[in-house]
Amino acid sequence: MSRASSGKSAKVTTRETAELQVLLEGVPLPAEKRELVEYARGQEHEGLAGLLERLPDREYGSIDEVGEELAPVQPERPGPDEEQPRAESDLPPGGDAYTNASAEPGEVCEHGPRG
Repeated sequence: MSRASSGKSAKVTTRETAELQVLLEGVPLPAEKRELVEYARGQEHEGLAGLLERLPDREYGSIDEVGEELAPVQPERPGPDEEQPRAESDLPPGGDAYTNASAEPGEVCEHGPRG
């Protein structure tokens, strides 16, 4: 479930997220939200455990997933309906020589441009 579809406002500060990630260093992963909250409470960090309550109910495979869910830093991935790039409209400049990997840099073409 993505952040957009979770329906919950889970955003916390980056400092709180970093503290949570340090706290969760010993938790066995993958783990469900409930397991993460229980682990934090077992470490006697009720305040941080309360922040974990904001997470969507799902399994987390890494501490980074937890951090990204709480304080997103990665750009959103485009959905399947995003506009796709269009096909090239014409040939590249220089024709086939443009993609010739064997040509020497700065070499003058033997036949030169036609025109």
